[in-house]
Amino acid sequence: MTQNNTENQNYISVVLEMYSALPETPARARPADRKLAEDWHRSGITLEVVECALALGQLRRLARPPEYPKLAPIRSLYYFVPVIEEVMEKPMPEGYLEYMKCKLQKLGVSNPRSKPAVSNHAGA
Repeated sequence: MTQNNTENQNYISVVLEMYSALPETPARARPADRKLAEDWHRSGITLEVVECALALGQLRRLARPPEYPKLAPIRSLYYFVPVIEEVMEKPMPEGYLEYMKCKLQKLGVSNPRSKPAVSNHAGA
């Protein structure tokens, strides 16, 4: 395996792991989810952007007022495409990901990743 192919596979694995660890998502990602993660990598979307979008989407779902109708479970990573676009258009302020993680913990959601996803991986 070439380094680029290894990097691509690592990126896809991390994205699918983060996605599958969310509440109300399938335990296993579908082939279409894998393809989307590959497209994100090819487009240069960093793991930090993906992690922010997943946290933001999850926080919005879980922090809905209780009187609102219950949302259906998330069936695909495509659910987060509009949130990815939003985060790409308007990046989160410094420290906002940690803030969202704290809010999620207060809502009783454990964080599958204790460190930011971007340790040394830029995504492209």
